Amino acid sequence: MLLELLRLKRTYRNISRLRQIVNVFLKHGFGHIIEQINLHRVLPFRKRLKILSSRPALEHTAAERLRIAFSELGPSFIKLAQLLSSRPDLITSTFADEFKKLQDEVPPFAFEDVKRIIREEMGTEAENLFSYIEPRPVAAASIAQVHYATLKDETPVVIKVQRPGIKEQIETDINIMKAIASLLVRYVPETELFNPTGIVEEFARTVRKELDFTEEAKNMCRFRRNFAGNPDIYIPQLYPHLLSKRIIVMERIEGVRIDNIEAITEMGIDRTELARKGVDAYFKMFLVDGFFHADPHPGNIFVMPDGRIGLVDFGIVGWLTPDIMESIAQALIALVKKDFDSLIDQYVALGLVTEEVDIESFRREFKADIIDFLIPLYDMTISEINVAKYLDTLIHIAIKHRLKIPSDLLLLNKCMLILDNIGRELDPNFNFITVAEPYASKLIRSRYNPKHIYERMQKQVNELSMIATKTPKQINHLLRKALKDELKLKMNVDGFERLIRDIDRATNRIAFSIIVAAIILSSAILTMTSTGGVIFNIPLLGLVGFVVAFIMGFWLLISIIRSGRL
Repeated sequence: MLLELLRLKRTYRNISRLRQIVNVFLKHGFGHIIEQINLHRVLPFRKRLKILSSRPALEHTAAERLRIAFSELGPSFIKLAQLLSSRPDLITSTFADEFKKLQDEVPPFAFEDVKRIIREEMGTEAENLFSYIEPRPVAAASIAQVHYATLKDETPVVIKVQRPGIKEQIETDINIMKAIASLLVRYVPETELFNPTGIVEEFARTVRKELDFTEEAKNMCRFRRNFAGNPDIYIPQLYPHLLSKRIIVMERIEGVRIDNIEAITEMGIDRTELARKGVDAYFKMFLVDGFFHADPHPGNIFVMPDGRIGLVDFGIVGWLTPDIMESIAQALIALVKKDFDSLIDQYVALGLVTEEVDIESFRREFKADIIDFLIPLYDMTISEINVAKYLDTLIHIAIKHRLKIPSDLLLLNKCMLILDNIGRELDPNFNFITVAEPYASKLIRSRYNPKHIYERMQKQVNELSMIATKTPKQINHLLRKALKDELKLKMNVDGFERLIRDIDRATNRIAFSIIVAAIILSSAILTMTSTGGVIFNIPLLGLVGFVVAFIMGFWLLISIIRSGRL
């Protein structure tokens, strides 16, 4: 634990921020966890005493308090909460639903900072690149804000400028999050169930990509290639000469947000056809390209005057391998055909079933849950099926059976939920299952054409060849180690480390109690003498000893009470 804290104390910024984080969590009733992972040690001594001797009144649930704390801690923790909101498999649906309420909205930064960043990144004044920049931002979020502008040739564009100092702030918070995650795993073993270290690593990887606008530019170019020639979808043009890690300039899309139903109706656009176009585009991403726009909220989807759909903001994307796409397609076909055994096979094929799960028991219990849930759906018409509720329930069934769901699949699930809501706003009778089936069928057919079968067989032959080549060498290496007595067997006993920690804690308390008792005994002996002066007819040294013993004993008692193991 001390190693993590020493790493954090290398800069005043780190320790100052850590204290701020600890204080916010204390304020919202998480003092027991702060103490359990020993983070209270970063606070001044008087503050520690106050923590140990007080228990705040809790008016909200733990999920609400954690959401409020994350909101107070700023952009990094808001982004973390937004990531966690799509991971009910890790943090339970109670926390995930609460985190969905967090909004990534912050006050805009000054226009002078915008011009300064353009100058630093482009090496010249903004006036030399743009004929006009709207001083007031169109949108402001935690990482960047967007301004309308006009190029020298009068082309209308938008400029996305990174918030000053945000990269340094997020890197500081990532370091602190990593340390806290390590402490949680070490001192609160139950937290290993939701893998705090893995969550922070995933968050760090995601947010660092968002902080590098050249990554967004690459994503944008890939989408333009994937939708080149598509009459329904438009991806704005990028201006590479006005690109850096902190600035991205793209063509301005003229249109209205896809949730502006009144404006779309006034434009004379068929809303049912519009919903079909949008969902059709996303199923192309899901089941053909394997690369999808993972942030499809209405602010990132525009309806253009000619009826095309324009997509913006490509900072968050998802990837699906060919095998995952095939499993998704097979699952959709199995769903339509009521083939529940095949549906469960796809869950296994997707790697959702961990080694700890008994496959046969899983198949039996999971099938029972799936049938109970799905059978009523087949008595409904397509328009009556609530796809959002259906997908949400499938996730909850997966969580119930301790399935490990990859982050990209959860991103896909999140996209489907948003798309279903948008589709129903445009057309109350719309349901994207009818759009999905043709794509799934086409993908399955393509997987079974002779060329694809040959390619898969060739890949499997290569893999078998590698196994056949490496296995004798590995066996030989193992035997040599055994002959030299270098073979070691590593065993992990569940709960053993926790037992050691509990014994260590109990031993420390016993030693602490003995010291307190010794101080009391020594003080009692000193009260029989007049050495060191007298206060209230009590020898000074004896009185000091009693006071020290009282404080230490009180500290020990409070720590035992707060641990819940009196």
